[in-house]
Amino acid sequence: MFDGLDPVVLARAQFAFTVSFHFIFPAFSIGLASYLMVLEGLWLKTGKGVYANLYRYWLKIFAVVFGMGVVSGVVMSYQFGTNWSVFSHKAGPVIGPLMAYEVMTAFFLEAGFLGVMLFGMNKVGKGLHFFATSMVALGTLISATWIIAVNSWMQTPAGFAINDKGQFIPAGSWFDIVFTASFPFRLVHTVIAAYLTTAFAVGAVGAWHLLRDRANPGARKMFSMAMWMAALVAPVQILAGDAHGLNTLEHQPVKVLAMEGDYRPSPNGAPLILFGWPDSEAADVRYEVSIPHLGSLILKHDPFAPLPGLTDFPRDQWPPVPIVFWSFRLMVGLGFAMLGIGLWSLFARYRRQLYDWPWLHRAAVLMGPSGFVAVIAGWVTTEVGRQPFTVYGLLRTAESHSPLAAPAVAVSLIAFVIVYFAAFGAGTYYLLRLMAKPPEPGESEPQKVPQRAAGITPASGVAARTVGRE
Repeated sequence: MFDGLDPVVLARAQFAFTVSFHFIFPAFSIGLASYLMVLEGLWLKTGKGVYANLYRYWLKIFAVVFGMGVVSGVVMSYQFGTNWSVFSHKAGPVIGPLMAYEVMTAFFLEAGFLGVMLFGMNKVGKGLHFFATSMVALGTLISATWIIAVNSWMQTPAGFAINDKGQFIPAGSWFDIVFTASFPFRLVHTVIAAYLTTAFAVGAVGAWHLLRDRANPGARKMFSMAMWMAALVAPVQILAGDAHGLNTLEHQPVKVLAMEGDYRPSPNGAPLILFGWPDSEAADVRYEVSIPHLGSLILKHDPFAPLPGLTDFPRDQWPPVPIVFWSFRLMVGLGFAMLGIGLWSLFARYRRQLYDWPWLHRAAVLMGPSGFVAVIAGWVTTEVGRQPFTVYGLLRTAESHSPLAAPAVAVSLIAFVIVYFAAFGAGTYYLLRLMAKPPEPGESEPQKVPQRAAGITPASGVAARTVGRE
């Protein structure tokens, strides 16, 4: 039944499906871990119970998100051996140690302190518990750093040699392998995206409960904090994306040209194509809606700067242009929508009506999933735009897969789809149930731990106040 299908396409579809499910959970947990650290730090500094209530509220959600991220990530790693064994053999000497470093420096750090963070609030001192929360937040950032280092090396490989077996092996300093040309831009862009994803998820939950009870102190506080993040960080993300795009144009010009839909060279300045339908056969964007010279202004900061076109490169190096073209526009469009919500919230805050404008709250609820959609769209832009290579310019995807028949890959893909939708669908439903419950202002304060029993001294300047007090 599946004999006529391409096993490479099926293997790519399987990896794309599993990584899309996986990516949304680390993106949420990275931002949520830092948010929890901020909440607990504010509670320790101010003694205001609303921060502790929110910490306990989001801690339950973080536990589920973290678990789903771990489970979905473990499954992905097996595909390197099953579907992409040639890639693993050739690139393993470089990317294998990087992924091992991620486990040793990040996952162990998170796992070591996660138990204290989840179950130790009534068993250890406040200072130690805050330290555990901070270590989990740090662990998520370190984990992202190593994973981005792996991906950046595949995008802009450096610091390697090729041995007589055709393997990429380290040559010189590991610094060159980790800190490739695209690494800092990719890391900043990804981490900020995780923070914005969390901000809009938290803001949507706060807005949802404000629409039902504007006086709920927890809903007011989480909405206010989320909108501050949106207003302050969304513009930074746009600037970071611009810098990332300039770096990509330098090192992966074909990807950027596919993102922009620039099939033809533009010797006198490229337009910015807003919408249209890319036709790679005709090397043209049909039904094009564009703004003259704006493309060169964005990419070169000069409206008349010349830009090459995809036709300047061999066709066998073109990625699937329509996918890259539209995923990029989806990501950018959502980014500007986030900026719009942030500016709207600033105006409402200026008018002292942040909690009183239901249309702002409805818009925030509508934008709740926007971060998740944007990070997946960004991942599609990055990874599909790298095609037809797994290691850019050096190792083609068609040469990286395992020698498997199409039926074997198709059956496993179908199994993944069924299991993922069942398991993670149930997990997502449970998360929505947790978020639908309003933060209770009267939740009891975590029990005060006797200092001798806790084995530590209290942090100086931290007043003992009840969680229910403001």
